[in-house]
Amino acid sequence: MITGKQLRDAVISGANSILKNRKFVDDLNIFPVPDGDTGTNMSMTIGAGSDAMQALADNETTAKVAKTAASAMLRGARGNSGVILSLLFRGFSKGLEDTVEADGTQLAAALAIGVDSAYKAVMKPTEGTILTVARVAAEKGAAAAEIDNDPIYVWDAICMGAAEALATTPDLLPVLKKAGVVDAGGQGLCMIFDGMMQVFKYGEIVKTDMTEAEKAEETAQFFASVAAEFDSEINFTYCTEFIVGRDPEVTTEPNELRLFLETLGDCVVVVDDEEIIKVHVHTEQPGAALTKALEFGSLLTVKIENMKEQHKKAAELNNANRAAYEAAQSSKEEKETLKPVSPEEELGFVSVAAGDGLRALFEELGCAQVVSGGQTMNPSTEDIVEAVLATPAKTVFVLPNNKNIILAAEQAVPLVTDRKIIVVPTRTIPQGLSALLSFDPDASADENASAMLSAAENVATGTVTFAARDSEFGGFKIKEGDTMGMTNGKLEFVGDTPVRSVYKVAKALMNKHTSFITLIYGEGITEEEANEALRLIKNKAGDGVDINLVNGGQPVYYFILSVE
Repeated sequence: MITGKQLRDAVISGANSILKNRKFVDDLNIFPVPDGDTGTNMSMTIGAGSDAMQALADNETTAKVAKTAASAMLRGARGNSGVILSLLFRGFSKGLEDTVEADGTQLAAALAIGVDSAYKAVMKPTEGTILTVARVAAEKGAAAAEIDNDPIYVWDAICMGAAEALATTPDLLPVLKKAGVVDAGGQGLCMIFDGMMQVFKYGEIVKTDMTEAEKAEETAQFFASVAAEFDSEINFTYCTEFIVGRDPEVTTEPNELRLFLETLGDCVVVVDDEEIIKVHVHTEQPGAALTKALEFGSLLTVKIENMKEQHKKAAELNNANRAAYEAAQSSKEEKETLKPVSPEEELGFVSVAAGDGLRALFEELGCAQVVSGGQTMNPSTEDIVEAVLATPAKTVFVLPNNKNIILAAEQAVPLVTDRKIIVVPTRTIPQGLSALLSFDPDASADENASAMLSAAENVATGTVTFAARDSEFGGFKIKEGDTMGMTNGKLEFVGDTPVRSVYKVAKALMNKHTSFITLIYGEGITEEEANEALRLIKNKAGDGVDINLVNGGQPVYYFILSVE
């Protein structure tokens, strides 16, 4: 039988396994466009579960461990692969409900529940991906359980089934075969399963064993993550974060905790659902904050950091690390501290976008909150939940504006109970803008949802970006750094300048019915280059087409083009 302690350690081991190999998984991404790398997204998702495991005692039940891991991973899920991973572990939570220990049959059945949930969550499931690997693994586990109920025997079958399915992914997806790689998400899942097996079979947690170079990179990333704390005067010393497991007998609303914390410090964020309350506060009295929190239930996790000491260490970085830190800091947008508000208005909007210009544009169109993110920067489900709770509306429309963020947004729906979330599955920035422009304040929420989706589907999107890696894709041999032009996600042009590329993209998207074009230029494009692109497109489109130029400031994409 697998105990709660073993399952707890297995989650930690699985998280360590993909953490140490995340770059390898990232490099399996075949599409040359910079994207929300699979290994990083999966690592951050299960990393949230691993963090939650640290507070669990050795004598916890498998039910409690599975539920805690699933809850944390759901909130921390990033990208499609991360959301699918969180759904697999939610299956564990459901399948192991009320169990003290788990046998092989229960483990296989729990994984099967997660696989079913993952397939249902994806609008058009594609075989040859992480879904296939998970499904075959669950099937092999179920077959093994009929022979021998021993959990180690069953989990070994699950790992072998996953590995066998991973090997078949190039045969199921020709694009993988052409690139000579296996599916990145499937590879990441195999690494997680193997890491868990190390605990089940040998009682050993996988170690990360990072090199000095990796440690230096982690240091740079860490200081970048707290950079926003140091941009202004530090008024309170301790950054205090904790999660409270809510006592069902306590009827006091979490807002009382929020009001109390506001008397102790600043940057107060309190997010709650039926089971937990998550808190962030800067204060001089972390003990008082924790004592008050105990009135609402038991503390599941606690993290207290001395921000002044962190600032001091940042100042002491050597020149090499300082350069890495400053580069990371300059490329990372500050994450705004959001405070939940009462849903007093009827309708509100949350959008996902990167770049000051795009943020301002979405705000001008009525978005109460714009979550920082997009390509390469997939926000988590919890990021979206926090933005929804900070929107003062009874019904909140969420516009993901990226295909890799739609699933994470959809997972936010059951986590918010005091207001309704409607996810409009916009896949690009132009689709999000078009959806907002179609909103009718006199129509109902359901009518608007339908109209916004219809508007999004009727806009054509063009993009110009750079190749993140050498690749052979779509009939092109691509070198890292090459400029690429795409129409509606399809690679069309490689190797020209950004200005000439966006002109070619516009030319490919325009037809005799085109009446409106929005040209959005981002980082790396000067105003002079943007105006030259505008001139070329205007000359091609003629006087009958209205063209609008916007400084979006977005990373990754030199140009984003909306054609209607």
